[in-house]
Amino acid sequence: MEILRTESLVKSYGKGESKVIALNGVTFSVEKGQFVSIVGASGSGKSTLLHIIGGVDKPTAGKVFIEDREVSTLKENELALFRRRKVGLIYQFYNLIPTINVKKNILLPLLLDGRTPDMAHFDEIINMLGLHDRLTHYPGQLSGGQQQRVAIGRALIYRPAIILADEPTGNLDRKNSKDIMELLKISNKKYKQTILLITHDEKMALETNRVVTMEDGRIVSDEVIRQ
Repeated sequence: MEILRTESLVKSYGKGESKVIALNGVTFSVEKGQFVSIVGASGSGKSTLLHIIGGVDKPTAGKVFIEDREVSTLKENELALFRRRKVGLIYQFYNLIPTINVKKNILLPLLLDGRTPDMAHFDEIINMLGLHDRLTHYPGQLSGGQQQRVAIGRALIYRPAIILADEPTGNLDRKNSKDIMELLKISNKKYKQTILLITHDEKMALETNRVVTMEDGRIVSDEVIRQ
């Protein structure tokens, strides 16, 4: 079952001689439950692609569909709601709210949506992430690895259609990077969570199901590693 599709995505900045084309006709799709990595040199367009898929940025041309809904044409308020309900975002810099504790940071998407949390699901995620003794701590009291675990919990809590992870281990040491990758793999296998991962780490990319390589705003290879 196809959960994500892009059609001829173009993203350009500036005009005339200063015009920069960040994406140049990107078309690809992702099946439900796939764990896909996107790799490429700095400036290849991989982060721009992720931001457009997540509705953080809009394409100059082309379309994005998530669960057959065209995301690229949604109005700002519709997009914010859709993103909160359907897209889990994990960034390199965690983006936690420093003035609320770990529990509230994880539950925040549900609280903003006025939904009653499924505490059994919450407890399951907390145990998987190893955060049960950190729920009353604030982000500033956590290590980088622990903060990223909280960010993963926040992305998983509302069972999004897809998780978009942009260099989620970029600020972490090798041990914490490995731990975070293992947690993403568990969420993919245990919850059948679809994940799109941006990474510059080739070893990490090879642990996913499929590796998409970008260069100069185009997809230059798309290789299935494992089913």
